[in-house]
Amino acid sequence: MKKLLLLAMLTILGTTVSNAQETSKKAKKAKTTAAALPKVEGAGMVFENETIDYGTIAHNADGNRQFVFTNNGNKPLIITNTQGSCGCTVPTTPKEPIAPGAKGVIGVKYATDRVGPFTKQVTVTSNAEGQPTKVLTIKGTVLPDAAPAATKS
Repeated sequence: MKKLLLLAMLTILGTTVSNAQETSKKAKKAKTTAAALPKVEGAGMVFENETIDYGTIAHNADGNRQFVFTNNGNKPLIITNTQGSCGCTVPTTPKEPIAPGAKGVIGVKYATDRVGPFTKQVTVTSNAEGQPTKVLTIKGTVLPDAAPAATKS
């Protein structure tokens, strides 16, 4: 009985230690990723993803997505304009400056009432050092509505 109890305790302790090590590794990786951003003199802008793939979505589905970025500079980042490549792609611009080290979001809404494949761009204009304009991409395919089932007479 004592051996069984000891074995159970060691198993639980081993699992706890193993989980703690995994959590510690994840925390270190997150710190490394944030620290790995190249620093720039002035304002900077580094996106988590420069392309958003909607995949295959339903007709009239939610077309809202977000581009998340970090100011990797030492001065506030000011986004002065965002422009979609057509009227079906409507971006939203952060109104306030993004502080050094802070994250920001550029929202984009694609008009999913248009059926078929799409690839559209959003041009971001800012005071980012070395890249006053940045082009982001959205893509995907909007499926047509399902055909109504034929009724037999």
